[in-house]
Amino acid sequence: MLLDKLRHIQMTLKVPKDRLNKFGGYNYRSAEDILDAVKPLLSKAEVTMKISDSIQFCVNDSYIVSTVTVTDGNNHYSATGCAKDQAGKGMSASQGSGSASSYAKKYALCNLFLIDDGIDDDATNQH
Repeated sequence: MLLDKLRHIQMTLKVPKDRLNKFGGYNYRSAEDILDAVKPLLSKAEVTMKISDSIQFCVNDSYIVSTVTVTDGNNHYSATGCAKDQAGKGMSASQGSGSASSYAKKYALCNLFLIDDGIDDDATNQH
C-alpha cells in the first residue's frame, strides 16, 4: 500500500543540513540534497515521484507553487510549497524565479517527507 511505503520513506529519510551559508552563518540543506537522499528510498519502495511548478497570483504579487507527488501507479500523495517570485539584489528576473522555484520545491519535499529538525534557520535569518 502506498501509504505504508510513504510512511517508511518518511521514517527512514535523513537529510542533514551540511551546507553553510557564509553570509548568514547558518547551515542548510538544498532541494538537490533531499532529492539525492530520497531517490534510493523511492526506488526500493517501487514508487515514483514527480515535481511540477505553477505560478499563482495574489493581489499584485506572483508566487511559485511547487507540487511534489509520489505514486505507485494506482494511488498518489502530494504536498506543496510556495515562494514569492521576485528577484533579489543583483539577480535577473529569471534568476529570481529560479530561486523561488528551488525554495518552493525544497519546502514541498520537506512537507511530503516530513523533514523537520527544529528551528528553521531561514525563519530566523536577519538579512
